[in-house]
Amino acid sequence: MFKGFKEFLLRGNVVDLAVAVVIGAAFNAVVQKVVDALINPIIGMVFKADSLDDALVVALPGGGAIAFGALIGAIINFLIVAAVVYFVFVMPMNKLRDMSKKSEDETAAAAETEQELLVEIRDLLRAQATAPQAGTPGPAAGAAGAHRE
Repeated sequence: MFKGFKEFLLRGNVVDLAVAVVIGAAFNAVVQKVVDALINPIIGMVFKADSLDDALVVALPGGGAIAFGALIGAIINFLIVAAVVYFVFVMPMNKLRDMSKKSEDETAAAAETEQELLVEIRDLLRAQATAPQAGTPGPAAGAAGAHRE
């Protein structure tokens, strides 16, 4: 029972996921500070509100309110997180993967070329080994034949 649990915990995916959750939480704090310190003051200046949560609020006749500003703030947060994740994590990893794949392809091409050369050498050696036995005159036979004439 504990062996299976230990294997589950030590699998790479679980550890990677735990690291991603911790980094994601820390990254969310950074994004929230960027929104609070940079975007909210700009929004406050434009919409005359302290934050996006207070901007573009439409009161409903029944006493409720629609907070379009809060929705816009959530969308901005998402776009910031998505942009940073893409440009900081995804794009560099794709470049590393492409470089690794290219080097693997070059290695495979070099291995194929080496294998082709070895096959050619084998075929040449095989042809040389079988040529004198097939009745083709060797140097001694050619010299004896020239003496007879």
